[in-house]
Amino acid sequence: MTITPSFPITVYFDGSCSVCAAEIEHYRRQDHNGRLILVDISAPDFKPELYGISRQAFMYELHVIDQAGVVYRGTEAFWAIWQAFPNSTLYGLLGTIITLPLVKPLARLCYKGFAQMRRFLPKTARDCGNGNCNIGKRG
Repeated sequence: MTITPSFPITVYFDGSCSVCAAEIEHYRRQDHNGRLILVDISAPDFKPELYGISRQAFMYELHVIDQAGVVYRGTEAFWAIWQAFPNSTLYGLLGTIITLPLVKPLARLCYKGFAQMRRFLPKTARDCGNGNCNIGKRG
């Protein structure tokens, strides 16, 4: 992950997951330069087939697609989001740490663990009865 994403980037997140929604809201509030386009994949009108990615794959892990069409998943998606804030010392540090050879596989493992347990976390108030909440199932 040495190439900076082409901005703005589109962040595909699960708005039905309270932890995920809170994290993305945190980034939304900090995005004063319009570098993030946020798409809630749990919304009934979200059409994953437009991106060639299954709904299950979108639900399994965070996805970011930049303007050049590069897809970032999981920890790489967070790295791409952090690049949207070049003046942030914290995000710069996190972006550097997560790419270190010993940290990268550990971060991926931790993220996969989180992805598996996400289904047990509280949901947002929105109803998941429309079939979009296949949380934690690899696609």
